[in-house]
Amino acid sequence: MSVSIIVPIYNEVENIPRLYERLLPIMDQLNTEVEVVLVNDGSRDGSREALEQLAKEDPRMVVVEFRRNYGQTAAMQAGLEYARGDYLVTLDGDLQNDPSDIPMMLAKLDEGYDLVHGWRKNRKDQLLSRKVPSWMANWLISKVTRFPIHDLGCTLKAMRREVADELELYGEMHRFIPILAHWRGARCVEVVTTHHPRLFGKTKYGLSRTIRVVLDLITVKYMLDYYSSPMKLFGRIAFGFMAAGTAAIAGTVLAKLMAGVDMTGNPLLLLGVMLCIVAVQMLSVGLLGEATTRLYYSRDSRRPFTVRRVLNGFERTVRHNADMDEEDSDRFPAVIERRRAA
Repeated sequence: MSVSIIVPIYNEVENIPRLYERLLPIMDQLNTEVEVVLVNDGSRDGSREALEQLAKEDPRMVVVEFRRNYGQTAAMQAGLEYARGDYLVTLDGDLQNDPSDIPMMLAKLDEGYDLVHGWRKNRKDQLLSRKVPSWMANWLISKVTRFPIHDLGCTLKAMRREVADELELYGEMHRFIPILAHWRGARCVEVVTTHHPRLFGKTKYGLSRTIRVVLDLITVKYMLDYYSSPMKLFGRIAFGFMAAGTAAIAGTVLAKLMAGVDMTGNPLLLLGVMLCIVAVQMLSVGLLGEATTRLYYSRDSRRPFTVRRVLNGFERTVRHNADMDEEDSDRFPAVIERRRAA
């Protein structure tokens, strides 16, 4: 099976040659067709020139260059789309992930798993600014999504081509890849990986990303539980507001009948009317969500399910890069032949 190693790069000029030196023995060890997709996310420190030099010296180095900095999620999505391998590996460009873990993770895929994600059990980062927020975020995410995981922030992952093709990453969603894949029915496993301290460059993350992670967690929770049927969420909220509004209006009427309290000046009446209006709005949002969901699944024959395989029948596989250029036949001849035969 061919392998693509995807590495987002942002201002890592000192690390690029060292990353290449560490990847070389791993690429030889894999003994298969290998490419490295280096996504330059708008670097401004000389990384572009370093990547261009690598691409000239080694045709296995594929460089995807952004016009400006779009963030790690966009770089990861671009790498997944431009990669041509059957197995895809995502790796950080700061040398904190160890490429020597890649063969072990690919072996896990051969055991039948669809996605293997790393766990930086002995993490070499600062305690207060990196470790503690990460521990808290991983605990919260695991509880909210009901997905057992220790380290969502580890970039080192290995996955099958078909799993990557189903991912749609935006915002800060790259850290939720295992959860999104699990939601689509992928068999995931977490393995302990080696972690090194950063030697060159500066970290691109800090405490400021906490709010973005929480907002994306809300989105992921919605996608996991209500994406295919939004009315289940907004309908429950609507009935809750309607029940509270009805109770407030009923309390106002009882106060008028039993104690002669003026209804027009009673704030409880205004509260009840407002809650009923909000309930109608929630129902409207739910209906709009249902209509949008139907349009989404009807476009391009999308379905709210995935098929792992078809026995004694025809299997239809949709890939972003199914129409590979002829010039790629030298890099991945086996893949080309299989797809032509299919």
